[in-house]
Amino acid sequence: METIENMANTDIQFSGEALEKVKEIIARYPEGKQKSALIPVLHLAQGTFGGWLDVPVMDYVASLLDIKPIEVYEVATFYTMFNTKPVGKYVFEVCKTGPCMINGSDDIIKYIEDKLGIKPGETTPDGLFTLKPAECLGACGYAPMMQLGKYYKEHLTREKVDEIIEQCRSGNMKID
Repeated sequence: METIENMANTDIQFSGEALEKVKEIIARYPEGKQKSALIPVLHLAQGTFGGWLDVPVMDYVASLLDIKPIEVYEVATFYTMFNTKPVGKYVFEVCKTGPCMINGSDDIIKYIEDKLGIKPGETTPDGLFTLKPAECLGACGYAPMMQLGKYYKEHLTREKVDEIIEQCRSGNMKID
């Protein structure tokens, strides 16, 4: 395996501090099991390289972990927490499974579509918002709900969605 320091053959590079974090993550796992570090390293990569994982970034992660690129693609495309195309500053991940749907998530998704002029998977022209339907987010008792960054927005109504959008536009919405 190439050492992490010798990965300079690509334009994509973690900072020295981030490379140290990658080493720390890899060291959590037994020798030869560096693939176990894939999800936390993908989170680091997504946070470092613009909020999404394009193919060169995923290839870079594969090279750091000494695994095949397809192994990275499989994980990055399976989990909705990873973005494989550019997204807005605020990603509205609206739950669309049973309990949320029964409580109106379809109406909330449609309202956001109409309000922001985007369809699921799209980003507003100003780069501020992305609408992303999500499978169960594990907060059925608070339906309908969405995840916004690290936070859940619960018992959504049109009025609550309007407030969230306004807080985002004004820069007063905490997401991390």
